[in-house]
Amino acid sequence: MNPLLLLPLLLVAACGKEAPATAQSLTGPKTVRVMTVSHGDTPADARYSGEVRARHESVLGFRVGGKLTERLVDVGARVKAGQPLARLDPIDARLAASQAEANAALAEAELRRAQDLQAKSFVSQAALDAKVTTAKAARAQAQLVANQAAYTTLYADKAGVVAAVLAEPGQVVSAGQAVLRVARDGEREVAIALPESVLATVRPGTAAAVSLWADGKRYEGRVREVAPVADAATRTFVARVSLVGADPALPLGLTAAVNFSAPGAGRIRVPTAALFQQGDRPAVWVVGAENTAEGTVTLREVQVERYADEGAVLTGGLNAGERIVAAGAFKLIEGEKVRVVER
Repeated sequence: MNPLLLLPLLLVAACGKEAPATAQSLTGPKTVRVMTVSHGDTPADARYSGEVRARHESVLGFRVGGKLTERLVDVGARVKAGQPLARLDPIDARLAASQAEANAALAEAELRRAQDLQAKSFVSQAALDAKVTTAKAARAQAQLVANQAAYTTLYADKAGVVAAVLAEPGQVVSAGQAVLRVARDGEREVAIALPESVLATVRPGTAAAVSLWADGKRYEGRVREVAPVADAATRTFVARVSLVGADPALPLGLTAAVNFSAPGAGRIRVPTAALFQQGDRPAVWVVGAENTAEGTVTLREVQVERYADEGAVLTGGLNAGERIVAAGAFKLIEGEKVRVVER
């Protein structure tokens, strides 16, 4: 067959073949979740919940041991300085005081007899000195036991509010065992628990803004102390925030919110999933603004100040108002068109 006759057939066959379709042409642009970054995305405030506590709290207990027979106050009761709060069974203490007083009286009587005999030269000076010492020791012992008998009543040392009851009537308590906790009147503060991630920025003296949930009142606060050791159960650090200008009669136990202004406030924060590692430097995919439904992605290097639980805080590379891919950065390529879903 003449080759010239085959040429038209080959051209017709070539025109009938289509170019192989790409994956994107078959499925359409990838759908990505995007977010519009702004300075408001920065975790400018760290917020913690706490409760109003007294600046000074006293854990009260008896100075002697015994059986608790009477508790005179309940939780929430207001007490005055010198007011009796609880009592122990006083019988044993009174008997001991009577015995000590009798021993002291006997020692003093023997001393008087020794003095009379010494005046008649029937007793030596050394024997008389021994009687003097014995009488003084017996009198001191009687006074000590009398004081211990008085310790069977527990008194409030300062005015305040009973914050907790730690022992009940019928219970046998030892000397020094906690029976009541009294929150003193005066300065108020908020107790909060801090995670270890903020210890580098929250220290004694750090300013805070405190708001009460009950009435919405706001107070200026300042961190007074941060516990040096973490709680064994929660692994958090207890901190006390003083309330500046708060009413000393502010009810205890109110729920409060404490806000700290984080360093870098006003900077841009992006989700960690939005970061794409370009060599040894972080970057993000910026979505072009062709329209609101689609866009072209461009990889842009960014500067990360720090990483936190809420995301990465940037010091440069992005401007407020730009759109970035919030997740799935590793699936994209430079210049690829994507379908946009706003975060």
